[in-house]
Amino acid sequence: MSLDGFVAGPNQSVDNPLGVGGERLHEWIFPLKVWKAMHGEQGGEVNDSNRVVEEQLANLGATIMGRNMFGGHPGPWHITKPWNGWWGNNPPYHHPVFVVTHHPREPLTLEGGTTFTFVATGIEAALAQAQAAAGGKNISLAGGAKAAQQYLKANLVDEMDIALVPTLLGTGERLFDGLGDDLHGLKQTRTVATPEVTHLKFSKG
Repeated sequence: MSLDGFVAGPNQSVDNPLGVGGERLHEWIFPLKVWKAMHGEQGGEVNDSNRVVEEQLANLGATIMGRNMFGGHPGPWHITKPWNGWWGNNPPYHHPVFVVTHHPREPLTLEGGTTFTFVATGIEAALAQAQAAAGGKNISLAGGAKAAQQYLKANLVDEMDIALVPTLLGTGERLFDGLGDDLHGLKQTRTVATPEVTHLKFSKG
């Protein structure tokens, strides 16, 4: 998240999925060992940020994301050439992923143990399916902003990790739009500060 509260830049598109300037929010993670390992690469930096991300990824059994994060064109899926995500044939999840959408489609099974299931019956239904698939492990709410807002409003978020990046975007998509001043029981429990990013962890008491 930028200092002015944006988690994506303006004008998101297939060619620019993070919006104009949005990639600046993620530059800190690209050199990390844990990031490179997720993408089949060797080496990388081992530092405080690497340890935070390792902790976030530990014991994950499923992921939930919104249609916008899964990406592609808006509206119904193309019948002959449906969008299959940003990540190629072997996405970095390696567990079941549930996509909250208004437009149902058949599950998409890719390499490495990742299956995308498209849930058109609401956020609670997506959570129930993710819980069943996770087998007692943690569930990651990966984004984007609109999906996160819906789960926060519904009081369904147990922990929240924010990577606060020292940059301004000026416009784009804010994480906390429409949420007023209510963190729904989440309280800050940890801060890990580096020059490139400050990691803020919030948990329910």
